[in-house]
Amino acid sequence: MAPPSAATRRKLQRKFRLRGFTLKVDALEEAAAFLERFPDAEDDALDLLLDELDKEPLQSSILDRDAVRRVVALLVEAEEAVDAASPAVTSARSALRVVDAFLVPRFHYDPIKKVFYEHTGRLAIHGEAGDKASLYRDRYQVLLQRLSRDKYFSKPAFDTVVAEDSSCEITSIQSLIGCTGRRWIMGVISQLEERQFYLEDLTGAVPIDLSNAKITSGFFVENTVIVAEGELLSNGIFQVNTCGFPPLEDREASLSLLMGLDFFGGGVIPTEETLRLSSLEKKAVNDMFVILSDVWLDNPETMEKLAVVLDGYDSVEVVPSLFVLMGNFCSRPCNLAFNSFEELRLQFGKLGEMIAARSRLKEHSRFLFVPGPDDAGPSKALPRCALPKYLIEELQKHIPNAIFVSNPCRVKFYTQEIVFLRQDLLYRMRRSCLIPPTTEETSDPFEHLVATITHQSHLCPLPLTVQPIIWNYDHCLRLYPTPHTIVLGDKSEQKAFKYTGITCFNPGSFANDSTFAAYRPCTKEVELSALEG
Repeated sequence: MAPPSAATRRKLQRKFRLRGFTLKVDALEEAAAFLERFPDAEDDALDLLLDELDKEPLQSSILDRDAVRRVVALLVEAEEAVDAASPAVTSARSALRVVDAFLVPRFHYDPIKKVFYEHTGRLAIHGEAGDKASLYRDRYQVLLQRLSRDKYFSKPAFDTVVAEDSSCEITSIQSLIGCTGRRWIMGVISQLEERQFYLEDLTGAVPIDLSNAKITSGFFVENTVIVAEGELLSNGIFQVNTCGFPPLEDREASLSLLMGLDFFGGGVIPTEETLRLSSLEKKAVNDMFVILSDVWLDNPETMEKLAVVLDGYDSVEVVPSLFVLMGNFCSRPCNLAFNSFEELRLQFGKLGEMIAARSRLKEHSRFLFVPGPDDAGPSKALPRCALPKYLIEELQKHIPNAIFVSNPCRVKFYTQEIVFLRQDLLYRMRRSCLIPPTTEETSDPFEHLVATITHQSHLCPLPLTVQPIIWNYDHCLRLYPTPHTIVLGDKSEQKAFKYTGITCFNPGSFANDSTFAAYRPCTKEVELSALEG
């Protein structure tokens, strides 16, 4: 096979880059060979190839020969049907891109140059002591650089006359020594001594007294970063008068400062492609995602209820484009005492049969599986890898395009960024709270939870003793820049709450309460549903 000409090479690289892909040399040659089949319709063939690649659950935006060859093989098989392929057929499926947490790029903040740079090289699953320190430092740096741009906390550009009482400039903890009067400090709440809480920043630590503090909405737990106003007493304790979480930053403001860096993991999309996708997203009025959490495959009652839900959606005029089934997939924890893996494997197979029996769902819907906190896996730490291959092989025989992904995971629908987490977070947050949450703005625990994770820019800001996190993969749980939608699968009652433009909802526990949710990405509307009886 002759190597592609320079013009073809440039054309391919430009077109693929517009769709957020990077081509390896062997992949470029594979794509060029495909185009040679259509000398009179190269552009149409290339668009078709890119549309089909968009449908694939790719592991990375950097394409190798295998990824391109797989799609080319499918297209060659259906060559006679190319002319009949209409835009309506390709719209919904090509819109969706699923990102596994372990493939989310990691960025570090350089406080001197005030820029983020991407981490290169391997990330060890079993980290060293320094990696644990980096976890806290990186979380703190992300919030500090965000706070430094806030008009209330940024230092004036010129030395205008500002009364000390009206200045909200952050003082480093090291600089508190010898200071009198009211000061603002920002740090991580930590318990360096039993029953004595400290606030730590990158310069030092100071014991704090929160007993009379006025607080904002949210759960103040160990490990959260707070901004506190108060004064240093003569006994060395910082008396906190008011405290809250670092203020949020608008998503667009964050993106404009990141200069095209891909924090989400779905690939960088150029401006002109973003505009095209954005208009397609607005037109996708028929697209709907159905989300169920706690789908117990070993519980006959749950499976009967699932059959009712699938029947209902199989009979509607336009079937949902995506079903998200979140764990736990078993009513008992799959730990070392669990000895029914063979049975669970067969139950996954039965689920595959159940889906395959609904021909419209099998043909037109995608199925995404997210493991729960008690499902089979190497550890309880977050992020959790996808369900083990052994368990899902029987299901894949019936639904070959089912997607098995990590917990948490990310989904990109055209330009919209959606984050899924299946964790019983609310109960743990309430148990770990250091101060009873304020009821001034809301008494709803779910609203406090949403305020906490969005302001912390992190899905799980709990102490590592309560919820272990793989140190080198803590960045996978970050919510920076803020996504459009956050789905928190939790066994607590279903709830939906829109907070500063971010749609957050909990579909509820399907096995316990027969509840689930339907989400329309076009309008960001959430329909909380339940089966009667």
